[in-house]
Amino acid sequence: MNNAGMVSIEDKINEALNSIRPFLEADGGDVTLEEVTDDGIAKVKLHGACSSCSMSSMTMKAGIEEAIKKAVPQINAVIAVNNIVESSLN
Repeated sequence: MNNAGMVSIEDKINEALNSIRPFLEADGGDVTLEEVTDDGIAKVKLHGACSSCSMSSMTMKAGIEEAIKKAVPQINAVIAVNNIVESSLN
C-alpha cells in the first residue's frame, strides 16, 4: 500500500493538539507530543503553567485526551510524561 497520501497518527495527534493549544496558551501553558507507542499510548509533555498547575489532570482528561481520542480513535490512552533528564539537572 502506498502511504504517500495518508496522514500519520502523529500528524493527526498534532492537529488535535493544535486545536486546543490556544486554550492552553491563554493560561500560559502548552503541550507537545513526545511519542506514540506500538500499543496505542500517546505520551505528551506539558509545558509552562500546565506543567505545574493543580488542574493539569483535569486538563489532560477533559481537554487533551478527549481531543486526541476523538481525532485518533486507535489511541488507547494519553499520558503526561515528566522530563526526568531536565529535572535531574536542576
